[in-house]
Amino acid sequence: MKKITDLDTGIETIGEAKIDSPILKITDGTSANIFRTDNDRILIDVNANHIAETIGENKAPASFELAGPRQKIYFDPSKLKCALVTCGGLCPGLNNVIRAIVLGLYYRYGVRHIYGIRYGLQGFIPKYGHDLVDLNPQSVVHIHEMGGSILGSSRGPQDIDAIVDCLERANIGILFMIGGDGTLRAASAIVAEIKKRNAKISVIGIPKTIDNDIYMVARSFGFDTAVDIATEAIQGAHKEAEGYPNGVGLIKLMGRYSGFIAATAALAQQDVNFVLIPEIHFDMEGENGLLTKLEKRLNDRRHAVILVAEGSGQYFFEKSEKDFDPSGNVKLFDIGVFLKERITNHFTAKGMEIALKYIDPSYMIRSLPANANDHVYCGFLGRDAVHAGMAGKTNMIIGHWNNFFVHVPMPLTTDQRKQVNTGGKLWQTVLEATGQGTLSNA
Repeated sequence: MKKITDLDTGIETIGEAKIDSPILKITDGTSANIFRTDNDRILIDVNANHIAETIGENKAPASFELAGPRQKIYFDPSKLKCALVTCGGLCPGLNNVIRAIVLGLYYRYGVRHIYGIRYGLQGFIPKYGHDLVDLNPQSVVHIHEMGGSILGSSRGPQDIDAIVDCLERANIGILFMIGGDGTLRAASAIVAEIKKRNAKISVIGIPKTIDNDIYMVARSFGFDTAVDIATEAIQGAHKEAEGYPNGVGLIKLMGRYSGFIAATAALAQQDVNFVLIPEIHFDMEGENGLLTKLEKRLNDRRHAVILVAEGSGQYFFEKSEKDFDPSGNVKLFDIGVFLKERITNHFTAKGMEIALKYIDPSYMIRSLPANANDHVYCGFLGRDAVHAGMAGKTNMIIGHWNNFFVHVPMPLTTDQRKQVNTGGKLWQTVLEATGQGTLSNA
């Protein structure tokens, strides 16, 4: 893993921005103070001791470009054509980001040619026959009230040459790609092909993952909504567990590799007794095993709530060979069903009657409309993506860091995955709130 001081945070451009921004020509009271320069930077590490160490090494502290409008832009809005695509799984807030991009292009810059690509990367490939969608303020006026994506989505790779062929045929100047790590890897490959052809096409990523696991991004959109709805599932599981002798509420939440949703939801609704996330190893049997501690909890309190992230405990399953989904993700075994069966069998063998209720709200959560916090957050992401694209920046995403929206080089986000720091405040507070202690016999 690279040290923060060694990260390359420079942002690429497709050319010099020479055109005066039209923003100040709009008579809406906008102040010239709204403009940012590439020299406006946000420190990555704000720990004073670390900054002092860096200065002692004669290095400038690592920082990101501050997002926002520039006084000079690269593209002529009257001639520019833009495209938007949503890829991968659904997530609350997709329509909000689409709406913010369209309104930002149309009203702030006067761009009139904005197209939606249907069904993810498939929409670029002629054989699928997906039509382009004309996007304008009228077509997006109410979409933030709906879940899902009005453009649809798909999984799986597509031919990069064919995608860039499509962009060139349609004379697209800016491509906005809304998706997770797989989408961002595809975006990097598209940028590489664009460079090979010496084409002047900007590619701007808006990171989308409900799991909140994109590296160098403090928070991804949809996460706040997911935690919100997860707390309702916890409330229901808790009431079900309390309502029966030896009641057990078992909830499975999203989180393939990172347990941010489960950990955060457990703190938002502190009725959870055991939280299982991919970052921690847990045993089923033995002195510290889940079954032993669950049995003690039921003997003491007569009810329990267990929260498990979908990527937890995959080592319990026999794998002859890995199976992959169309996007290249390893197909996970169902840890929720596994736990339900093991817990039931354990207490049956002991002659101890339990009432276990299993809840899996995953697909409901990801297809719902965004909550109020995500509404606002998506609006900032979409508008800052527009500002970056209009300035001719490329191969970057809009991220959120130290309470600022920033430009993050796309290669930084695809190198590794963000995970819960099990020695950090979030997980340590979960341990305090649940009292579960270690669940490993090692």
